[in-house]
Amino acid sequence: MARYSQAGHVVTMAHVANGNLGHVEILPEELRRIRREEARQAGKELGAREVVSLDMPDLGVDSNNQDLVRATVDLIRRVQPDLIITHAPNDYMKDHVETSRLVFDASFSASVPHFETPSGGAAKITPIYYMDTVAGINFLPTEYVDVSTVIERKLAALERHVSQIKWLRDHDGIDFSEFVRTVSRFRGLQCGVAYAEGFTVCQTWPRLSAQRLLP
Repeated sequence: MARYSQAGHVVTMAHVANGNLGHVEILPEELRRIRREEARQAGKELGAREVVSLDMPDLGVDSNNQDLVRATVDLIRRVQPDLIITHAPNDYMKDHVETSRLVFDASFSASVPHFETPSGGAAKITPIYYMDTVAGINFLPTEYVDVSTVIERKLAALERHVSQIKWLRDHDGIDFSEFVRTVSRFRGLQCGVAYAEGFTVCQTWPRLSAQRLLP
């Protein structure tokens, strides 16, 4: 995302779950507000034009929820993205897996003119790229993006999520920033640069492109 914004592209970040259950001490409604602001700050760090929340409660993301499908379709129609990056279908928890399926279904539904949403109209069927799983488990990239020049911006954006990162560091002994740096270094080792991110492309018709869409 930082690479895209550096190159002058418009970046929109969207969060499906609102993070309201992701803390032991902070109560859900307060945490929901905190996480929304943290996400906005992280997006600003990366140069995103807009950070959108679909405001689903944690563990409540359901790709069959028609209200959520319509909200996602409406977002896609409004933004008209050239590509969408989302979770891998085999990521480690339900909300991520359901989001992956939601994006796949909604990005097709967005192309159907008579599927009505407030933004109206229709969008093209958008290419989808799946991001790395947590710790890179069971994920073999087919595409790499060199993030060596923006790795510190990536980690600075991550640190904006104070309610998650500080808690993990102080209470669970997990330095998630170092975790992410290590995975980025490993992906860089695979493709011959200092730091990289790995992706796979959703290989279904008509989502494939002869052009390189990743930076």
